[in-house]
Amino acid sequence: MKVKYFAYIRDYTGTKEIQIEHCHTLKTLLIKLCEKHGLKFRNKIFKNDSLSSEIIILVNGRNIVHLQGLDTLLSPEDEISIFPVVAGG
Repeated sequence: MKVKYFAYIRDYTGTKEIQIEHCHTLKTLLIKLCEKHGLKFRNKIFKNDSLSSEIIILVNGRNIVHLQGLDTLLSPEDEISIFPVVAGG
């Protein structure tokens, strides 16, 4: 599966995208990514055990808010995009 990082999230990962072995749920994938990318990445992704309000995650272009959140099931061909929330005008 492919994971793409956007904006300042790339500062924590050191890359724009990676290929990673299949994880069955989004939460499992995020935990694996936190192990790979370290504490600063984890602190941006999670607030306690919930997804941080500063992060938007898409699975195949669909916001996980409209799926099953962290319990969203993943398949090996899925593309996951991780964005920071941005504001401005």
